[in-house]
Amino acid sequence: MERDAERKRILITGAAGKIGSCLAAGLRETGKYEVIATDLIGDETKKILPLDVTNSDQMLKLTKGVHTILHIGWAKDEEDFLGKVLPINVTGAYYLYEAARCNGVKRVIFSSSNHATGFYKVGEEVDVNDPYRPDSFYGLSKCYIELLGRLYSDKHGISSINIRIGNFPGDNKPHSERAAHIWISERDLVQLADKCIEAPEIHKFLSLYGTSANTDNYYDIRYLKQLIGYEPQDDAAELMEQFERQGQQVRQDETEYQGGNI
Repeated sequence: MERDAERKRILITGAAGKIGSCLAAGLRETGKYEVIATDLIGDETKKILPLDVTNSDQMLKLTKGVHTILHIGWAKDEEDFLGKVLPINVTGAYYLYEAARCNGVKRVIFSSSNHATGFYKVGEEVDVNDPYRPDSFYGLSKCYIELLGRLYSDKHGISSINIRIGNFPGDNKPHSERAAHIWISERDLVQLADKCIEAPEIHKFLSLYGTSANTDNYYDIRYLKQLIGYEPQDDAAELMEQFERQGQQVRQDETEYQGGNI
């Protein structure tokens, strides 16, 4: 695979999923990057290469010459926690950061989650620097990888950025009242990833909440404009109002905790 010297080489794990496929397509459309999309099972028609994140040799091979890794691939809680979730999420992230260290990768952008702080109650103001309060093993594993990024940033100088993604349903619209607090649109997700890739080198470690400019957002993300240039274009509240005017019923599912029913 020849490298385009004029473009940054970006590797995406989990590129067959909702978030990964959106980012692979959107970042390719910018024309700014050479995108290497990967997932457990390759797909030539979608330009996805096979990559098992628990295979250190594969990881080392595919990260050669890479500038930034977007780590999206993940196993969910409902799967076998001890047999599948831990090996994929924890061991896989370790191999990823080790490959980044060995191959001189400049930045790792990790697809974290608002579930890392999901045990804060609705109405509580939460800053990214507030203590972790995971609401599940899923959220706990996200916290662990964020801290893994902290270690590799401090010890090895790899810029580590954690995007705590809220609600991304994959069809570009919020589905409920609760979703509208943490929703992010497709174009805002791609813009945010792009801004994180291009963020100044001084950002050696950064965590942020990944949402659109939602009127009733759980999190204040306005500072991101000055910090990395992120200017979200969409607002879930506006879409919800449109749905109501069209006679579509909006599901009322507000919960006590920001992570949902836990």
